[in-house]
Amino acid sequence: MLSFFHNYSMLSFFHNSSLGGAVAALLLGACMAGCGGSSAPEPPGTVARLSPAAAVGAQIFSDAGLSASGKQSCASCHDPASAHAQPNLLAAQLGGADGTVAGFRATPSLRYLSATPAFAFDQDGAPSGGFDRDGRARSLADQAMRPFLAPHEMANASKEELVGRLKGASYAAQFRLVFGAAILDDPEQAFDRVAFALQQFQKEDPAFHPFDSLYDQFLAGKAQLQPAQLRGLALFNDAAKGNCSACHTSARGADGAAPLFTDFSFDNLGVPRNARIAATADPRYVDLGLCGPDRSDLAARADLCGAFKVPTLRNVATRKVFFHNGVFTTLKDVVGFYARRDTNPEEWYPRAADGTVLKFDDLPAAYHANVNRSEGPYNRQAGMAPALSSGEIDDLIQFLGTLNDADQPQPAF
Repeated sequence: MLSFFHNYSMLSFFHNSSLGGAVAALLLGACMAGCGGSSAPEPPGTVARLSPAAAVGAQIFSDAGLSASGKQSCASCHDPASAHAQPNLLAAQLGGADGTVAGFRATPSLRYLSATPAFAFDQDGAPSGGFDRDGRARSLADQAMRPFLAPHEMANASKEELVGRLKGASYAAQFRLVFGAAILDDPEQAFDRVAFALQQFQKEDPAFHPFDSLYDQFLAGKAQLQPAQLRGLALFNDAAKGNCSACHTSARGADGAAPLFTDFSFDNLGVPRNARIAATADPRYVDLGLCGPDRSDLAARADLCGAFKVPTLRNVATRKVFFHNGVFTTLKDVVGFYARRDTNPEEWYPRAADGTVLKFDDLPAAYHANVNRSEGPYNRQAGMAPALSSGEIDDLIQFLGTLNDADQPQPAF
């Protein structure tokens, strides 16, 4: 697969060269028309073709000029060099008109999202699918809209304000060429086209779904895993040990499709409260995932409070922070928390004045019953042996490192 940087070099050339946005769009459109829509694989070393809409989306993705501060773009929080996730150790990114307004959740990666199904409840009433950590967005386009207007992100006061900034972009003529000469005179339609262009960019650019990790090569019979990685894979799939594959599917699909390492379900893990999220300075603040505060249509479903979407584990070893609130900053702590949350809660949660461990301290007591305590490895009690030993945790982390895409740093644990 082609790397993002190889693919994006052509788009950057169009964006920055004297050809200008309109000519760039014509060239891209001519390429699309001249290729006749062939489904033949790209020859090695060639640049992946993007539709005109996706090519515009690529420029929007990296344009900080579309933010109120003039300093934040989609790529600022979804950095290609960080597998389209956050590039720093902040629990939540800063945004707003002056770049100092704190967010509320850790930034998820945008990779491997295009196969996500729409949010729905299955026949047993379990929720799955949707975009964002609470599944509230219906599509990649829907997901792309919110950051432009969110006060703690790009902070445009209105769609009109965003479109006003777009009119001054170097690729405005290209945007008009793709979506219509009068498109920027209709802020509502223009905003929809901005989101559509970003969606198409994420769907079409191979960098968002390369499927070229060491594990992919292993599944294809083109590479071998080291002994520790193989042991970690076995622990990952073992229901009595890591049991990770219960939610993070590791086997090819029935049609031979590469695994996405998520089943799109939602889970409540009772992760610790993170004081590095600015909103937690108010003890009344809680993030309940499926039932609010960002999502409102399920606010009455008390049984869903505290549940968040199960993310893909692809590129998990590149993450700077983990879980919806960014509470952990190392993969060892994450796996350790899974294995020892219930056997050794004092390692993860604060204590009250009387010494009592305040387990599940980021959830109101009324929702503690929602925390998953029935599946391994978090089905144990204090005093019991953890599901994973220290050495097994290390082996499992070794396996997780095989899920890094080829354009990402390969871990040396």
